[in-house]
Amino acid sequence: MKIAIVADWLTNYGGAESVVSAFHALFPDAPIFTTLYKPGKMRELGNLKNVRTSWLQKIPWVKHQWLLAQMPVAVEMFNLDDYDVVLSSCHSVAKGVITKPETLHISYCHTPMRYAWESWDLETRLKKFPRILHSAIRRQMKKIKEWDFCAAQRVDEYLANSSYTQSQIRKYYQRFSEVVYPPVDTRKFNPVAHPKNDYYLAVGRLVPYKKFDMVVETFNALKKPLKIVGIGPDYKKIKSLAGPTVEILGEVSGGELAELYANCKALVFPQVEDAGIVPLEAMASGRPVVALNRGGSLDSMKDGVTGLFFENQTSEDLAKAIARFETMEFDPKAIRKHAEQFDTEKFKAKILNAVTEKWNHFKSTNS
Repeated sequence: MKIAIVADWLTNYGGAESVVSAFHALFPDAPIFTTLYKPGKMRELGNLKNVRTSWLQKIPWVKHQWLLAQMPVAVEMFNLDDYDVVLSSCHSVAKGVITKPETLHISYCHTPMRYAWESWDLETRLKKFPRILHSAIRRQMKKIKEWDFCAAQRVDEYLANSSYTQSQIRKYYQRFSEVVYPPVDTRKFNPVAHPKNDYYLAVGRLVPYKKFDMVVETFNALKKPLKIVGIGPDYKKIKSLAGPTVEILGEVSGGELAELYANCKALVFPQVEDAGIVPLEAMASGRPVVALNRGGSLDSMKDGVTGLFFENQTSEDLAKAIARFETMEFDPKAIRKHAEQFDTEKFKAKILNAVTEKWNHFKSTNS
């Protein structure tokens, strides 16, 4: 197989980029096509020689958020005629690449394009623009939504990062997908013999849908210690809400994060995520998770073994869950063992198997 990898953009390292990193480890000779590339932000993907960017890369001082309307055209211009298999990692536009009939396109979908299909996401983005532009942006998003549905039909095979995303792909794109949960490098996170267990922890980008404000409100009322790791648009707001028992740490190093996970009482995870890598990092550290009973957490957690669920995104429900959590006991070794099912090496084995099987089937049905 001659393989090409496609990514939406490579400008900050997160869950989608860890998938691209795993793809690259599996297929090191495969070029990576992407709209924008910022090597200094990309950790192990930072010095690649085989990254092929779109014409958008030539625009100076640009942020990918400013170019969403131009990205469909940019990905459609990639020439992928030389490849047998195109493997895309997509939460936005990468699935829209155009391939010839003899090429198999497998798309690993992190989520259908949120700003096209989820009204709350679009409304959050609109707040960054003057009100006079909102009507024009909504019209433009309608066109992007139409493009996104059409682009989704170009994919030959879908892999979904969770059962939740699988249902979203079926709902919005009317396509079948196979679930392969995203990778977690469990080697970076380990239990400690005697964890401090004197604080709760919340980790993630500080944006509205992750509900850090609700978590702070809860712990202010409970007067229990909470540490929050992360930066983002809501940083100043969250910091202003924090009471005397809540500490906002901002951005921390990988080693510091591993130590924070290993010594926390539990991770608090109140948002709906398509998959959710953060809970698995906590579980790889042997620590339980108090999570909302929605989204990808339903795939990654085992209630009563790796933590517990609460039903509603409210301070009242979270406070009740914390009270219940403190009456329970959890086995760090059992939690760690559960997390190891999602290790990067197992992810790579599943991807290699899926690509090989789908390519063999594609060849046999198109010969």
